[in-house]
Amino acid sequence: MYENLNNYRVFYTVAKKGNISHAAEALFISQPAISKAISNLENGLGTKLFDRTSKGVKLTAEGEILYNHISKAFDSITQGEEEIKRINELGIGELRIGVSTSLCKFVLLDYLQNFIVANPHVKMFIDCHSTVDTVKLLQDNKIDIGLICETNIPNGFHFQPIAEIHDIFVASRAYLDNLNLREQEEDTLSNNPWIFMGNYTNLMSTEIQNTQTDNAFEGTASTGIFSMPTKEILEKSNLMLLEKNNITRTHIDAYLSENGIYPNQVLEINNMDLLIDFASIGMGVASVVREFAAEQLNSGVIVELPLENEIKKRAVGFIYSENKQRPAALSWFIEFCRAE
Repeated sequence: MYENLNNYRVFYTVAKKGNISHAAEALFISQPAISKAISNLENGLGTKLFDRTSKGVKLTAEGEILYNHISKAFDSITQGEEEIKRINELGIGELRIGVSTSLCKFVLLDYLQNFIVANPHVKMFIDCHSTVDTVKLLQDNKIDIGLICETNIPNGFHFQPIAEIHDIFVASRAYLDNLNLREQEEDTLSNNPWIFMGNYTNLMSTEIQNTQTDNAFEGTASTGIFSMPTKEILEKSNLMLLEKNNITRTHIDAYLSENGIYPNQVLEINNMDLLIDFASIGMGVASVVREFAAEQLNSGVIVELPLENEIKKRAVGFIYSENKQRPAALSWFIEFCRAE
């Protein structure tokens, strides 16, 4: 069949034109070449395809059957060519992106907004998953590109960093003040021998005031919110972290272990936005990304805990296959992000 594709093209054109000379003009070949192609096809199929008339040629019954099938194929080819041309001219295509909810909100949206303005005809599909799941979807060819926090990149994939993020611990001032008071009261109850002799209230008040003055970090005494060392705050607070098997959680767990910090109470949350919200209403101390909590930090709703050893910063970037045969929309998006 494949060796006859050119003959089929000639047959299709002659059948549509109903005239050999007109077909020759359309195909930019000679009339003898047209006649030879038809003859070769008829010999190969063992049947006559055209009858000559005074006005040109007419399909035989067998020719009609062949033409009904061939025309569908060539019409599909023509439609495909026109669609490709339209895609190239208008920038039409599809792009499947995998990304976590937080990275989508705080990083990807800015890129998408500008990309869509430049490429309004590209259809976007956003698949929100963790970094681990995003990489898996990419390996399974279920998405075209992912936005992730840098991790072990599989062979055959490229990681293009676009930003850096910083993990921090935050809490509301009210929560830290209440945590200080709670711990000071517990110390007073356990260490003061006079609590059973009628002097508990006055002594507790005096002890709290002295402790706030003596233990305050330099430069924070006026607020009183850092009267306890950060290590002690993290160990005695309600520490809110992302769930296990999350790249960010793994990063924070490693930091806590390396610095000998062992929290007594951990509340796991599956969403960075909720961590920020819960810290803002005084539920505890939360591990968040500074860039994602900028609004709440700037307004003073939450404060950043000082760390003796800062948590190692991380890269955020796009991951995609190194295969050069990419969908057009993916190539446009990669080049767009590189230029931003």
